[in-house]
Amino acid sequence: MPHLDKLAAALIVIAVVVGFVAPRDRHGGAEPRANAPAAGGAAVHAGASRTAAAVPRKQPQKKKAPPFNMAKAAAAARAAGANELGMVPILMIHRVMAKPQVSLDRSTKDLYDEFTGMAKQGYVPITAAEFVKGQIDIPAGRHPVVLTFDDGSITHADFDGAGNPKPDTAIGVIQRVAKENPGFRPVATFFVNRDPFYGGSKPGVETMRWLVRNGFEIANHTTNHKDMRTMSHEEVAKEIGTDEQMIESATGKPATTFAFPFGSLSEAHLDWAQHGTKPVPWNFTGMFLAGWKPADSPYASSFDPRQIPRIRDKEKIKEDDCKQYCSTAWLEWLAKNPDKRYTSDGNPATIAFPQDKMIYLYTRYKEWACPY
Repeated sequence: MPHLDKLAAALIVIAVVVGFVAPRDRHGGAEPRANAPAAGGAAVHAGASRTAAAVPRKQPQKKKAPPFNMAKAAAAARAAGANELGMVPILMIHRVMAKPQVSLDRSTKDLYDEFTGMAKQGYVPITAAEFVKGQIDIPAGRHPVVLTFDDGSITHADFDGAGNPKPDTAIGVIQRVAKENPGFRPVATFFVNRDPFYGGSKPGVETMRWLVRNGFEIANHTTNHKDMRTMSHEEVAKEIGTDEQMIESATGKPATTFAFPFGSLSEAHLDWAQHGTKPVPWNFTGMFLAGWKPADSPYASSFDPRQIPRIRDKEKIKEDDCKQYCSTAWLEWLAKNPDKRYTSDGNPATIAFPQDKMIYLYTRYKEWACPY
């Protein structure tokens, strides 16, 4: 895309107009998610019930840029085997322990081995917030992965006497893998409940602040981790609103993503969960489920930012059909089916994919399409 100030301004105006007149999304009849990540453009919120999935990934350039060459971009995308309409694994991880005690626990060694294996396969971590906003700015030929940790366990983040992450914690493992594998970003999303990181060497508030300062995301997981499917509107608001208040008090900014404690919910519960005003306002751009498959690309027509699937992080065991639906199985499947996996073209100004996948592109993003 050209990085010219006048053209960028024109694109913004067009995007705003489209936001008012565009037809309703065929997926549930909701408004379109958001305007696409225009090169050099600016964020434009497009709708109400299904919130912005992708926003500009590159800020306007101060100096004049050479004209954008689509043919050259397409050739580069082809060389990288780019498919930015492919699926993205979002791992759902609970406690991390040297010796797991229950089935949802993950051993420190298994987590290290899995993350190292992903690094060798070209995966680059991004946060949940970056994913739902379409801010997937990773090198050509690489694949995004979202590492999410539920419940704010002390096994996720704790520190030694010098204030450094303990090596057997989740952040210790992530930082070690990143150090050993340049390009593996040390970022993750922590969906927290009340009293997060309780029992650690730092108060939970200080741990959350440390995480935010170091590039990690703190996100909402309700206050008490109760099943919301039978809750009233008032009960849902209390569970989410009090957790949001705690997060904002600690980090100084609102959470932009949310993970349901259990299962999928009714349309009404989705509405109640996404927006609220008491005791503090919240407006989530992405809401995550508890399982079962890789997520669709945020640029795909099938993407629903209110019901984003995650994958249970576990080896191939019989329980919960992990032989087919947990992280080890899905990562193997994606490796065997690279045409189904999100692969970056390395250019944050375009959405690149093979020509025959054009039918899967969400129509709002056609201006940024780079088929080859």
